[in-house]
Amino acid sequence: MRAMSEIGTAVIGSGFIGTVHIEALRRIGVRVTGLLGSTPERGAERAKRLGVARAYSSLAELLDDSAVEVVHVTSPNHLHFPQVRDILAAGRHVVCEKPLAMSSEESAELVGLADRGGRVAAVNFNIRFYPVNQHARDVVSAGSVGDVRLISGRYFQDWLLMESDWNWRLEPDRGGALRAVGDIGSHWLDLTTFISGLHVTAVMADLATFIPLRSQPSGPVETYALERAAETVQREISTEDVATILLRYENGARGIVGISQISPGRKNSLQYEIDGSGSALGWDSEQPDQLWIGHREEPNQILIKNPALMSEGGRRAAALPGGHVEGFADTFAALFRSIYADVGNGAMSASPPYATFADGHEEMLVSDAIAQSSRSGSWVEVARNASRASLELEAAHP
Repeated sequence: MRAMSEIGTAVIGSGFIGTVHIEALRRIGVRVTGLLGSTPERGAERAKRLGVARAYSSLAELLDDSAVEVVHVTSPNHLHFPQVRDILAAGRHVVCEKPLAMSSEESAELVGLADRGGRVAAVNFNIRFYPVNQHARDVVSAGSVGDVRLISGRYFQDWLLMESDWNWRLEPDRGGALRAVGDIGSHWLDLTTFISGLHVTAVMADLATFIPLRSQPSGPVETYALERAAETVQREISTEDVATILLRYENGARGIVGISQISPGRKNSLQYEIDGSGSALGWDSEQPDQLWIGHREEPNQILIKNPALMSEGGRRAAALPGGHVEGFADTFAALFRSIYADVGNGAMSASPPYATFADGHEEMLVSDAIAQSSRSGSWVEVARNASRASLELEAAHP
């Protein structure tokens, strides 16, 4: 396997999440050859500030750089599909932020392109890589909780609580038709599917927009920026602030989740509980080193992250010893170590612990059902079988 220091990488996007990618890549020893900003000027300014050697003026220039083997896509959502399509066509490995595309038709096409190209193609569902979540996956798959019966939880934030709060994700043509669900709900859905091993088969969703008018700044706004713009214009909002969703799973289990970007005091609280016939597991991203284990006939437990006490998956994701908290930025390093191990081997492993393009497409299909259910006010089945059939047909007749 090649050393990570031998692999050259470029990052598209220089905002909050692009910076997190760059810092995590450097931490694991990957060479960041350059970045592509939203404009050449912004890219040059950010490259200088971050100490990146080169700022590309266009995607074409980036792909002409033979030193670039992997491209990380952290641009606004509407750019994911065309950029990833070009990256795959150029024969590069790719790591794409969620959502993979703006529609399930687009994500299906990317799955097919990635399969035919044989490149490593991953979606950045980083929350899988808190060490106790990798451990929880192993615990459930080993049958230690028994049959999974109920999956419940929430993902609450407050960064869009005020009508003066603004971000490009509020714009459907840039962020997509689903906002809270697509932005943070997708993380909860991917994580609980990963840990439980169960796919959602049907949904009943209620979406609500509590702030129908917002003040959009006249200039660009960084994600999680604290400054308020002096000049704004009023914009109508059509995407959801809050979602409440009932879920049915393939084994007959049930689920319920609440998603909100307007919950005061909740900065980044993803919670889940997985109730089995024998025991239960629970976790909160604001206490990321603690896994709650529930029992009926013995005392409940709290596992504090400790490589010596966790499964092989948990140990691989942990970079620090017990008693040393690993947080949000650490999950990117753990995720990228897993991805770049496959890049070093030249191809994806058989069952990678990171989210593949197929997993990203899965979230698009569930999102389709959530949007349809909210419109109809009824249960909607996830149209997975038809999509799989079309993917198989495309693979057979490219």
